[in-house]
Amino acid sequence: MTTHVRIIGAGLIGTSLGIALSSKGFAVSLEDPSPTAVRLARDLRAGDVATGRTPAPDVVVVAAPPDVAADVVVSSLQHWPDAVVTDVASVKESVLTSVLDSGADASRYVGSHPMAGRERSGAAAARADLFEGRAWVVVPHEASTHAAVAGVREIALAVGSLVLVMPAHEHDEAVAAVSHVPQLAASIVAACLRDLPESAVGLAGPGLRDVTRIAASDPRLWTQILAGNAPAVRDVMRHVREQVDEVVAALDSLVDSDGAGALGTLSSVLEAGNLGRARIPGKHGAPPAAYEVVSVVVPDEPGALARLLGDVGEAGINLEDLHLEHGLGQAVGVAELSVVPASVEPLRAELERLGWRVHD
Repeated sequence: MTTHVRIIGAGLIGTSLGIALSSKGFAVSLEDPSPTAVRLARDLRAGDVATGRTPAPDVVVVAAPPDVAADVVVSSLQHWPDAVVTDVASVKESVLTSVLDSGADASRYVGSHPMAGRERSGAAAARADLFEGRAWVVVPHEASTHAAVAGVREIALAVGSLVLVMPAHEHDEAVAAVSHVPQLAASIVAACLRDLPESAVGLAGPGLRDVTRIAASDPRLWTQILAGNAPAVRDVMRHVREQVDEVVAALDSLVDSDGAGALGTLSSVLEAGNLGRARIPGKHGAPPAAYEVVSVVVPDEPGALARLLGDVGEAGINLEDLHLEHGLGQAVGVAELSVVPASVEPLRAELERLGWRVHD
């Protein structure tokens, strides 16, 4: 059983992992090139700052940027000859190739990738519950020992993650489609807002906010991620480009000619989007269609949201998800409460009885 974990890298992921593991009784030591970052992580109770007297770890977690992760893995394998070493970079095949080419004892190396993160980076953005209910991909290779795989699984399970196992190339292809290209798409859409007049940007609603939320992510980190997974990202982006070209051709037809077939093309794209969206798992792996939304107007005043959530609980309704949208220039917001279909009418009736304004 793992008792001591050395985390190298006191950013969002490393600090969040340290906080979560420390709360579960693990001994955690922290290391980072930045003295300020590692001290902040320590103050957030992510572990102790590593010194020359710190005992050798059972597991080393490399939470360094993707462009240096492989070098840190190799040096960790060499420095701690009895430790299991993993990295949490979001690109796996390039790291694995570098580790294998180094000649280090790769039997103790198992790549991994927690599918968790935030738009903000750094230790200050760390959260103890960052990994709870999230997938954590464990990426062993042919030479990985069973003990090494078990050590990484233990870490992931301890912080509440769901462990999935897949080879490096399969992982990289998957995250290109479900993570890396969405980041590019969000950034491209958000970039188109730069030159819009304020009057136009002021019309932004929840749709634009949802699409562009991750565009606030760290450009330096994402440049490294995209470069490290360039082949898989390129293939997905080519597929996206084909579909965009079809849409542009349809719109050109509507503008410049009789538009024959254009509406069918647009409808097909939108319907395909519905089908793809329906495949994204929701809470506990359930599809989004399993829930319905009750929209409630919430005054922009202290305690209002807490009162609403308390009333939902008093009604005996289990809240599956919550999204809060602020009204433009208004002292109110709209709370979108996701519940199972059978709870919609009872929740509406109870909230209206208590004086809440409920919308369809």
